[in-house]
Amino acid sequence: MKKIYVLDTSVCLSDSNCIFDYDNNDVIIPLKVLEEIDGHKKRQDAVGAQARSVIRLFDELREKGSLQKGVRLGKGKGILKVAPHGVSDLPDDLNCEHNDHIIISTALAEKNSQEKRKVILVSRDINMRVIADSIGVLAEDYDKNQAIRKESELYSGFVEHLVDEQMVDQFYSGESVFIDKEEKVGLLPNQFIMLVSNTNEKKTALCRFLGYMWPLQKVQEYKQGLWGVRARNKEQSFALDLLMDPDVQIVSLIGKAGSGKTLLAIAAGLEQVVSNQTVMSAAFEGKINLEGEYKRLIVSRPVQPMGKDIGFLPGTMEDKMKPWLAPIEDNLKFLTGDDNSTLEMYMEKGIIEMEALTYIRGRSIANAFIIIDEAQNLSRHEVKTILTRAGEGTKIVLTGDVEQIDNIYINETSTGLVHAVERLKRFDIAGHVTLKKGERSKLATVAAKNL
Repeated sequence: MKKIYVLDTSVCLSDSNCIFDYDNNDVIIPLKVLEEIDGHKKRQDAVGAQARSVIRLFDELREKGSLQKGVRLGKGKGILKVAPHGVSDLPDDLNCEHNDHIIISTALAEKNSQEKRKVILVSRDINMRVIADSIGVLAEDYDKNQAIRKESELYSGFVEHLVDEQMVDQFYSGESVFIDKEEKVGLLPNQFIMLVSNTNEKKTALCRFLGYMWPLQKVQEYKQGLWGVRARNKEQSFALDLLMDPDVQIVSLIGKAGSGKTLLAIAAGLEQVVSNQTVMSAAFEGKINLEGEYKRLIVSRPVQPMGKDIGFLPGTMEDKMKPWLAPIEDNLKFLTGDDNSTLEMYMEKGIIEMEALTYIRGRSIANAFIIIDEAQNLSRHEVKTILTRAGEGTKIVLTGDVEQIDNIYINETSTGLVHAVERLKRFDIAGHVTLKKGERSKLATVAAKNL
């Protein structure tokens, strides 16, 4: 028996194509949902883009038939219908002037009119699902927008693997060591492995898995550091190994506050951009044609406030972006020895750019090292937009902490950062590391763990 899904506003604003996700079941959009979507269409962010997209989609369907009577969504798909409010079906305890209650009333009216078909309200609002269930309306989350079911399922980029002690010795002696595909360890490209001896658990070796046809690769340690930054734990060593590998074009770093994800990314970017720019300048003066790995370092972050927004900021775009980019500027100053003149010189020459994500759509960025900080606040749509801007010779680094999401329309299972990790982990041009230890200070580590 085909089901009937009643979609809430939160679902439409998180994915404008949500109506096509229910196979041959029918979909109902309450009239109040259309009114709420209309109130978001002028927003200059991902939510506004989804609102405009879903409005255009409904308009296209309207031309194919009557939304009141129902329009077929496609071959093998169900029927979409816009339904009026059913406030007369609401219990006395619910307020018929409350938008959520009005949307629930539509689902309740549909349930009361159906004898055999199951009616399900789909909402990303937890409280709305609880209220619906309390009055006898089945409710569920929109799981199509979730990359994982819970945070603990997130791919970490690291695994321990028990091997014969001889294999550990062979690896350290420089011999080619392979992982047998028949062992079915389930390894992914650029996943880091700790080989553990089966006779002595303290005898280990750290390596990177490239593929079953390739020998395990040693993790580059960079003992001299990059711009004064040295790895303090194995996860930071993994991060530097990926950040400095030009064959890995998309790197994601997830870790709690103070784990060093942003500092490592910027240090690796400066190492591959500024050092190369110096070589290129000298080569130009000597009429020698040399090309660096990357020509510029672009750093950006979402404009997403923590807590209540303070409102509009005065001045030019640079003035408006300064508060948002201040944390990045702090890291850049630290790496350049707190020398403002050096940082300003790099920025004036276009070697370092601090860009607003708002204006990235439509750009094609080649030969650049791009860092997107606080990426946990990006939606799946926004991350896709950023990654598709990459031209030839460009590397993109996404950093973030899924425990510090300020965007109210996403959570730790649906953020674009998690989608990027989970959807790209099978490709050899992608790599991921979860940083576990806080290295900023003892206070920051204690606070991140206990508050």
